[in-house]
Amino acid sequence: MSRHNSVDLDSPDRPFDNIINFRDVGRAVNQFCRKEILKEGVFFRSARLDDASERDKRRLADELHIHTVIDLRSTAEHQTGTRKRRAELAKAESDISEYDLTAAPVPANPTEHLLQIPGSERALINLSGKGFERSLISKLDWLTYGKVIGLMTIGCRNDAVRLLCQTVMQPRGLIGIAKDTLDFSTAELRKVFEILASEDSYPTLVHCTQGKDRTGLVVLFILLLAGEAVPTEAIVDDYSRSELELVPEFEERMKEIRAVGLDEEFIRCPPGFVPDMTAYLETKYGGVRAYLERIGVGIEMQERIKEKILA
Repeated sequence: MSRHNSVDLDSPDRPFDNIINFRDVGRAVNQFCRKEILKEGVFFRSARLDDASERDKRRLADELHIHTVIDLRSTAEHQTGTRKRRAELAKAESDISEYDLTAAPVPANPTEHLLQIPGSERALINLSGKGFERSLISKLDWLTYGKVIGLMTIGCRNDAVRLLCQTVMQPRGLIGIAKDTLDFSTAELRKVFEILASEDSYPTLVHCTQGKDRTGLVVLFILLLAGEAVPTEAIVDDYSRSELELVPEFEERMKEIRAVGLDEEFIRCPPGFVPDMTAYLETKYGGVRAYLERIGVGIEMQERIKEKILA
């Protein structure tokens, strides 16, 4: 169903039909600060693009000229997206009223759901990759560890993920999980920033499922790289506005996170996210620049990113 409403059709802030939590990061910061700090039209963030309408697709390609899409979702999320797409097609063909996504077979090609934007390139970077998964597994007791490994061995990956979410991710909370991402998804984060350091990558759109936490972490790095030019209050505002932006799909997303064993906290924006993550970077790594150097994103690459975003 289209979510388009009657705002100025020439406004860059007008909503998409079926893409939510979308914004030009530079424009959002500039509006909050009431002055031009960042370039506009170069760095965007959003929730997943899977349900985009044809009009949304044309706008991304012809108006915003998106060159690179960085998709931070996991393999399990892509599989869910493809099962959902197949369910929608099956429902349209047979007029079935319900389709059990959890019971549906795992698709052989888990990328059928991905939006094709003419003229753009896509980077699939699972920010919850192998290192992150190993860190979660290391927190399990032996009994639960055996269950998780057993499920993965027989191909029940989604069930294994659900058990991990219930026993580890839920107690860790969003901020704890974000810290784990910094500590254990270093290879994946390096890939993200290697792309962002490339002159040919822009305009760039970064997204995950909700476009809130993993996307928010990448955006946090970008805004911290800008230095004192971007006040902390502007970074907090950009992160926290996702909660309101996600309201249109609250029930759908609640159903999805409950299916993996998580609760309502995981569709909220905890007020301490930005200050806590900034403090963690400072105390453990010496700040965002030192962290990026540590994972292989050198000063020259950092300066190229900074040059691309600062007005």
